[in-house]
Amino acid sequence: MAASARDSADAAERVVDDHDAWVSDGEMDVEMDVEVEFQDLDADRRDGGADGDDEYLLLTRIRDTSAAEARAGKDIQGIPWERIHIARQDYRKARLEQYKNYENFPQSGELMDKLCKQVEKSSKYYEFQHNTRSVKPSILHFQLRNLLWATSKHDVYFMSNSTVSHWSSLSHKISEVLDFSGHVAPAEKHPGSLLEGFSGVQVSTLAVNEGLLVAGGFQGELIGKDLEGRNVKFCARTTLSDNAITNAIDIHRSTSGSLRITVSNNDCGVREYDMERFQLLNHYRYNWPVNHTSVSPDKKLLAVVGDDRDALLVDSRNGKVTSTLVGHLDYSFATAWHPDSRTFATGNQDKTCRIWDTRNLSTSLAVLRGNIGAIRCIRYSSDGRFLVFSEPADFVHVYNVAADYKKRQEIDFFGEVSGITLSPDDKSLFVGVCDRVYASLLQYRMIHAFDYLDSYV
Repeated sequence: MAASARDSADAAERVVDDHDAWVSDGEMDVEMDVEVEFQDLDADRRDGGADGDDEYLLLTRIRDTSAAEARAGKDIQGIPWERIHIARQDYRKARLEQYKNYENFPQSGELMDKLCKQVEKSSKYYEFQHNTRSVKPSILHFQLRNLLWATSKHDVYFMSNSTVSHWSSLSHKISEVLDFSGHVAPAEKHPGSLLEGFSGVQVSTLAVNEGLLVAGGFQGELIGKDLEGRNVKFCARTTLSDNAITNAIDIHRSTSGSLRITVSNNDCGVREYDMERFQLLNHYRYNWPVNHTSVSPDKKLLAVVGDDRDALLVDSRNGKVTSTLVGHLDYSFATAWHPDSRTFATGNQDKTCRIWDTRNLSTSLAVLRGNIGAIRCIRYSSDGRFLVFSEPADFVHVYNVAADYKKRQEIDFFGEVSGITLSPDDKSLFVGVCDRVYASLLQYRMIHAFDYLDSYV
């Protein structure tokens, strides 16, 4: 990845010592200015000011926001703009002007801003449903944002400090799934699995699918847990290289139906593991650190991106490059496939998401622009109707695929994004928001032509 292994490890160490330190890394160096108000109130509270104490509690106490409250005018994140003496639109303007996009090639984003016109935000496909303040997502590496996964429209898994937790929208309860602050070891014996396990794993990426949770670490660790059995099934180390960060994990089924994972690593490798036997099946090597790999739905191809301007299309059987995709101006960190296995998307630090068609890879089908930063997370809906991608902070974009990506919805909030995820039925869209004060889980629901049918679901 763009940040070196040593820089990443140093950043991780700072986060462990002081979780607020993440704002100093790359894109996350612009905090919400409204926190100055809280600091002033906190000082007043320490000095014994009763009014300051009441005001501080009013501003920072945990309160969710419902759809009904949002329709009545309440800010979806509960930010009391009238009390902090700044209008939302003024703060948004300041964020757009001041947010620093992390780039490895200077001005790559500015150049794309000039070359690529933003699609008008004229549509609405998902509407705000709930903001849960008790869910506090976290980020350990500023370039890796796959830390939020939904297994149903009611079940979400997320990273919070050193713990993977589960949140239920039905019970509104949080339960611990896996705590990495101590020792983690497998309850089962498998060839290649480290029975001694790991201690103090710093989680860089996460994937949850097919009843399996797999976490990747800064030192090449892989930890898998069965969601139903609640047991840690395996612990493995992908590499002993010093440059060993696990950047991304893709859980999928092979053509024969066996469960597999494809792992992208900073040591320039892509590895495929069989999750039935917990064995390494394939190890493909490339010329640069691999930041993200996704397997096409028909299992024939891999979309591979990393610390290079070009993306690769790879034969999944042997790892050979079938096409090199030219167009991005910086390093890429996200890929996603449309269900038709012909179209796929790549997300880049040049602030664009490019759409590609395997039948003609000489140029991209579309170039979709972000507002303030790199495109770090991409999802296609399971029915192929929508493409969703997130920037490092403040914005999630939903594009209409049937409209040739010329219609979009813009979801606007404040805070760093730990991840975005669609429920398997596409009815719910979740956004993990990291912020010292307003960390939360934003939930949106798909807008239906006949909303009354939802009462029967």
